[in-house]
Amino acid sequence: MSENVNETNTANSILDVESLNVTFSTDGGDVHAVKDVSLSVTPGEVLAIVGESGSGKTVTARSILGLLPETAQRSGAVIVSGKDVLSVSGEQLRKMRGTDVSMVFQEPSTALNPVYTVGWQIAEGLRAHHRRASKAELKAKVITAMEQVGIPDAQNRFDYYPHQFSGGQKQRIVIAMALALGAELIVADEPTTALDVTVQAEILDLLRDLRDDTGTAIVLITHNMGVVADLADRVAVMYRGDLIEVSSVKQLFSDPKEQYTRDLLGAVPRLGSTVVGSRKAAAASVKQDRAGESTGESAGADADPGKPRDERDSIVVARNLDIVYPGGFGRSDFQAVSSVSFDIKAGEVYGLVGESGSGKTTIGRAIAGLTRASGGSLQVLGHEMVGFKERAFSPIRRRIGFVFQDPAASFNPHLTIGECVAEPFAIHQRDMSPRDREKRVLELLDSVQLPKAYGARYPHELSGGQRQRASLARGLALDPELLVADEPTSALDVSVQAKVLELFVELQNRFDFAALFISHDLAVVDMLSDRIGVLFHGELLEEGTGEQVLGSPSSDYTKRLIASLPVPDPDEQATRRGLARTLRTTAG
Repeated sequence: MSENVNETNTANSILDVESLNVTFSTDGGDVHAVKDVSLSVTPGEVLAIVGESGSGKTVTARSILGLLPETAQRSGAVIVSGKDVLSVSGEQLRKMRGTDVSMVFQEPSTALNPVYTVGWQIAEGLRAHHRRASKAELKAKVITAMEQVGIPDAQNRFDYYPHQFSGGQKQRIVIAMALALGAELIVADEPTTALDVTVQAEILDLLRDLRDDTGTAIVLITHNMGVVADLADRVAVMYRGDLIEVSSVKQLFSDPKEQYTRDLLGAVPRLGSTVVGSRKAAAASVKQDRAGESTGESAGADADPGKPRDERDSIVVARNLDIVYPGGFGRSDFQAVSSVSFDIKAGEVYGLVGESGSGKTTIGRAIAGLTRASGGSLQVLGHEMVGFKERAFSPIRRRIGFVFQDPAASFNPHLTIGECVAEPFAIHQRDMSPRDREKRVLELLDSVQLPKAYGARYPHELSGGQRQRASLARGLALDPELLVADEPTSALDVSVQAKVLELFVELQNRFDFAALFISHDLAVVDMLSDRIGVLFHGELLEEGTGEQVLGSPSSDYTKRLIASLPVPDPDEQATRRGLARTLRTTAG
């Protein structure tokens, strides 16, 4: 363990975590999630806590607000503004939340109540602490908070419901809830997970300005080492509940003391890196080795592994595709996708990037028959999706896998993880025996690096990253010809992300399925994709290979995307931050 673990000056700290231990009682025995962790944060400081999913970083973060379940056994002290969160009364704790310390939760879809408008929910904390404020005063404060985090047309969208926002916009709303009461300490649990790189850069600028202008302290929980390099002053590294290293951000990136920390940094994908190139070369080699083989596992004759991809048939063809969401109740229709044309060939990985709200997920859902295409043409596996009939499309569904952006919202909370992963078999392979089904589920869990015992757990008993891996297992269950992957690695720490991406490459090489890979992480898209398309406000600005689109972008928007991508180097990131701001200002 590094000698600088307790390298902190606690004299003027706003947060002191002293010998914190957290143990959860489960049917399988006690789980020691946090082991003797001590940390301090001073006003105006950003402390990043990093580590693999399940390392204890989120449990540590939730301890700061007293948000652990009743099954948690706690010891030690968590002192916020001079008050010990672990020993104060429930009433005192409620008074502290929002005013002394606020939290930005990891998964906005589960943090937001679907039956209330976002304006009402942001105002809820204000009403609890400012009971005499009028409705007009509350609304003005809420609109200001929404504008502060970049929600467009906040005045009108005050009355929108969570489902009317994209994943990234919902994350911004959760951040607005944390900012509304002006807390001195903000605990941000993966605050940029669902955000594209341009909006992520704006949110990081917002948090940085908040720190600089008001002296707000921030505890940042993240798996994105580029975000750490961009925002953090100090970094704490956790592994299996232990705090193994704490140091300044520059020291951590230049001279990490622990091997685990070096492994974390080594797993970070970079645009155009030699690692990316070697993986693509390895993929091509596997394709070549398999040319002419007949394994019975490929997607069919159109996906002949011996045939160059550019000569294969297209299994997704979009021509002047329009997707419109009807307004209703006095609201205008919303054009989510406008005259988009592209195709995905058999065995090809097509990467789709762009801002939240640009139409990426909408296109993915339309391909899977989950959203109606309005105009133009969209053919999927030979079936026209504009005006399609569910009965005709139903047999094709088993040939399409889908990995949803938010696994917590896509899993049934009443089913175990094993039952959730087995759902495709129950629907599409009803003659499969229970024994064979269980065996296949365990194989899938093992393939995404989840212990077999996790099959008996419920979704809420897994970390965000673990749920995302289970979601990937479910998407691959039926060996699909086409996989729609919507931000499949957004919730994963970098080391697990690297393993999952290697798994994705291995499975894609083995079965030669086509994939629409939707992501805001340009380096990940570059690593996996044969071609990349860039969306902006529902329009496809450019497409081509990674070298063409990311190496020599033709549109100013793509240039802003690349400049906004945080890199795991504090000095380089400071330079890139200035360039990104200049490009955003010029565009604005």
